[in-house]
Amino acid sequence: MAVVQASVAGRDVRVWALTIRPREIGHWREAVADLLRDWRAREEVIALGEHGVSELLANVLRHVDDPRCSLRVSRTRRDLLVEVLDRSCRPPRVGLRPHWSAECGRGLWLLREMVDDLGYMPTPYPAGEWPSLGKTVWFLCRSVLPEEPN
Repeated sequence: MAVVQASVAGRDVRVWALTIRPREIGHWREAVADLLRDWRAREEVIALGEHGVSELLANVLRHVDDPRCSLRVSRTRRDLLVEVLDRSCRPPRVGLRPHWSAECGRGLWLLREMVDDLGYMPTPYPAGEWPSLGKTVWFLCRSVLPEEPN
């Protein structure tokens, strides 16, 4: 697992390259929770970050043939952005209000209801590393982190 850390012009970023396995989702929830605690986030923001990471990584396991992905968590001033980059160009499906007895389809819908913004974007990869196109699924929470110390 490669970890990249950067702090550039008011922006903190952590990136993990990983191969996700079902038993490891809890580890990544805790890694994000620890980072958010370092950033002095409130407990409800930490819980939201954990939930969102679980949902995005579980979707990689469920819907992407290749479990290699990247998890990126960043802050810009008071905003929190969480992204998962995977090797499938198939867009995530977030429909209207799901039927609560359905086997799937509730996770991204619920996450979308809890955050300020949820989306995806096609993401190209450098030649030779991964297929030429994958996607990044992300969620944004605005003004949820304390001001950074000067």
